[in-house]
Amino acid sequence: MTAALPRQLPLELGHEPGYGRDDLIVATSNRAAVDIIDRWPNWLSPVTVLAGPTGSGKTHLAAIWKAASDAEILNAGGIGPDALEKASAGPVLIDDIGAEPFDETGLFHLINTVRQSGTSLLMTSRRWPANWPVTLPDLASRLKAATVVEISEPDDALLTAVIYKLFADRQLLVEPHIVSYLVSRIERSLVAANRIVDRLDRVALEQKSRITRPLAASVLAAFEEGQGEGGE
Repeated sequence: MTAALPRQLPLELGHEPGYGRDDLIVATSNRAAVDIIDRWPNWLSPVTVLAGPTGSGKTHLAAIWKAASDAEILNAGGIGPDALEKASAGPVLIDDIGAEPFDETGLFHLINTVRQSGTSLLMTSRRWPANWPVTLPDLASRLKAATVVEISEPDDALLTAVIYKLFADRQLLVEPHIVSYLVSRIERSLVAANRIVDRLDRVALEQKSRITRPLAASVLAAFEEGQGEGGE
């Protein structure tokens, strides 16, 4: 009986998602948010909030803005004198605020510092500011004056373009019907698109196979099973 050949294990090639401006794909779901990022520093309000679901591209847009503005990243859990000093000197960024309690008094003083110093504050959140757990009336009033831009979950056009780009970044040519198959079945999330393309790339390399629809179906099934068991 012939012994089974060992499987080829894919190398860790570091296919991290690109967060540069050239990596950004603009579609209906994110167009308003892209516009506000591109318009900086000519903002109507010094405080802007990008609000949208997980996987909608908020982190990518925040990274683009940080690179353009040279912003300092702050932690919403504790906003002290150090943070206020940074905000008085230049733009500041708070990522993923509003899901849990945060330093309300600190954020109130931070917004005041930004307004008085003529700098900028960008915050990203999975919720609109009106739904943040805010108990301080003065902070609630300041947040009402902020510019809030919604990012919707990715539509088919954006997911399709992103998946094509993710495959191209890996120098993989995939037939259109496979991309359509993936778009119709994966979670409406840019994070999910990146994970499934990465998984397909690894499995195809391991099996020395082209990316076919049966392979895509198999990987999707395994991916969903792993999600249900508390996987990625």
